Amino acid sequence: MSLTKKILIGMGLGIVVGLIFNLAIPGFFDTVNSYVFVPLGKIFVNLIKMLVVPIVVVSLILGTAGISDPKKLGRIGFKTVSFFLITTALAIILAIGLALIIQPGSGEFQLDGASFEATEAPPVIDTLLNMIPTNPINAMAQESMLQIIVFSIFIGYAIARLGTKVDGIVRLIEQANDVLMYLVNVVMKFAPYGAFALIATAIGGQGFSAIMAMGKYMFVVLFVLLLHLVFVYGSALTFIGKMNPIKFLKGFSPAMIVAFSTSSSNATLPISMKAAQNSLNVSKTVSGFVQPLGATINMDGTAIMQGVATVFIAQIVGGNLTIGQMLTVLLTATLASIGTAGVPGVGLIMLSMVLTSVGLPVEAIALILGVDRLLDMCRTTVNITGDAVCAVIVERTEGANSALEKEEISA
Repeated sequence: MSLTKKILIGMGLGIVVGLIFNLAIPGFFDTVNSYVFVPLGKIFVNLIKMLVVPIVVVSLILGTAGISDPKKLGRIGFKTVSFFLITTALAIILAIGLALIIQPGSGEFQLDGASFEATEAPPVIDTLLNMIPTNPINAMAQESMLQIIVFSIFIGYAIARLGTKVDGIVRLIEQANDVLMYLVNVVMKFAPYGAFALIATAIGGQGFSAIMAMGKYMFVVLFVLLLHLVFVYGSALTFIGKMNPIKFLKGFSPAMIVAFSTSSSNATLPISMKAAQNSLNVSKTVSGFVQPLGATINMDGTAIMQGVATVFIAQIVGGNLTIGQMLTVLLTATLASIGTAGVPGVGLIMLSMVLTSVGLPVEAIALILGVDRLLDMCRTTVNITGDAVCAVIVERTEGANSALEKEEISA
């Protein structure tokens, strides 16, 4: 049985057990919750939190080292990375904005045992200056995520510039990444039990209001994904790439279908490159540069999920994000998109990093774990579509093929 089915079964059983306690035997709920549900849920949450800092450090070092390869720098590299970061930032802004308007976490449901107190927003300049750590080890111990991200990017850039001199370090970091990805798979095997316990706790205490909250969250994420696909990508294609979005969708739809069914940008990469080259008239040179890079660092769909989920969780624990905290979410999720690996479970770990950066409870991830599979299929489709849109724009705004070859020769 697949992990997805096990998680769904765990969530379903959690809903059933939670409702039984809530409706039939509420007197026994506190005892069972204290000795069974809470410990199981706590173990799962701690396992996730245990991996956050090392995964962020290792993934960002490797991701930045790849981006900063001198042979890939130049106008085309700059355009590609700029497009990815700008659209990711727009995705998060759209997600946070609509989540604040629709308020999926408002209502009767409140997460038991969780608290959140918004602090006064610091000046924007302070937020930017505090991104640079004075003590990187202390930043890791304190889980200061923006500082960890900046430090990791600096290390990755230095590794790229030093080239073959640091091959041993690169190999060590790659092996560390393999170990961490293996541990992610190990932790996710516990996810069905964690989902069962955390959902049982939420629904046992709140009943149907918890189910309604999950449904509203799911609706907002899907709505924002559709808006981003239509308006952000559609506008970029129309006004910058000079291509009809309908023509683009017709040519690229086979890859979008594969992405939806596999939920993997990496697995879809051969299909998406073929569609871009054969149906969208993107050269092999540009497609081979932009799309593999996008599969690594361009995660607009994932960023949308993180933006909506952060506001949703803030609302269900009875708080509101300040301007400063929303800026922190924007910066953290945008920069973290560089390090989001195509492995099941890493998206949740990255979300826990964003939640930690603004002081929200990681336990609330349980409320979105059960519906995450369908959302993952949809956001992967958005992710790979953004890669292809970027490839089209680069192809049409540059003499892209010859320009890249010139950059490689001159390098």
